Amino acid sequence: MHDYILSCCSTADLTPEHMQQRDIVYVCFHFELGGVSYLDDLGKSVPLSEFYRRMVAGEMTRTSQVSVGEYEAHFEPFLKEGKDILHLCVSSGISGSYNSAVIAAEDLAARYPDRKIYIVDSLCAASGYGLLMDKLADLRDEGYTIDALRDWAEAHRLEVIHWVCTSDLTYLIRGGRVSKTAGTLGKILKICPLIYVDRNGTLAVRQKIRCKKRALQEIVNHVTAEAKGGIHYSGKCYVSHSDRPEDARALADSIEAALPELAEPVKIFNIGTTIGSHTGPGTVVAFFWGEHERDE
Repeated sequence: MHDYILSCCSTADLTPEHMQQRDIVYVCFHFELGGVSYLDDLGKSVPLSEFYRRMVAGEMTRTSQVSVGEYEAHFEPFLKEGKDILHLCVSSGISGSYNSAVIAAEDLAARYPDRKIYIVDSLCAASGYGLLMDKLADLRDEGYTIDALRDWAEAHRLEVIHWVCTSDLTYLIRGGRVSKTAGTLGKILKICPLIYVDRNGTLAVRQKIRCKKRALQEIVNHVTAEAKGGIHYSGKCYVSHSDRPEDARALADSIEAALPELAEPVKIFNIGTTIGSHTGPGTVVAFFWGEHERDE
């Protein structure tokens, strides 16, 4: 047992088993599907295969972040046990949840003045956020204090690199990230945009590539060029996908072939219901530790 709690939101897009194994607790975002509200509980309420199938069938989705009250309800039992808390939020560049968590921590600090409640903006999303959480769990297990771990997270969070490829522009158009005109043309030309999470934790289209196979190869090129140590990268790499297991497996295999010194085989995760509500099916992402911090 540890003398503090390592916590995140469900938008880290790990599995419940992985969270439990690494002793990471999480609080759930919310989503609507077909007019019914659910917890984004890592596929427990609605299996992810069903979620994406229903999206394709035309059911509308909406998401909502964790409220101040929900953060307080998540944190307070640990404070009552005499535990301190380090909680990381999904990037403030795509969600306002960080602000809600800070308000909750401030409210609770007045009631538990002897406890530490640290809130950190991960500036990461999906399983890149998960990759950061996994590293923090490693350092915690090595004996880092809560203060040292918070400082490490803030110093290194921008080294988590995210490269995103999507073969279905429908939901990027719907969310306003791609204009309707550009999206329609992109569909006709079979454009697969490569999207990068920048240092502000926001999404930016960096390349427009015809053909999904070429786009996936370009992600591999970015990984080998940008990973810490290049082809000698010895860290972990995660791949996540929204209802595209074959593409995720192909990308993972290519990364493993290009980086023979990986710490472990590439882990593949599903993109969860919160992030998936905005990407839709057809998205594949690679996450790894970069040689340098992300750029603008």
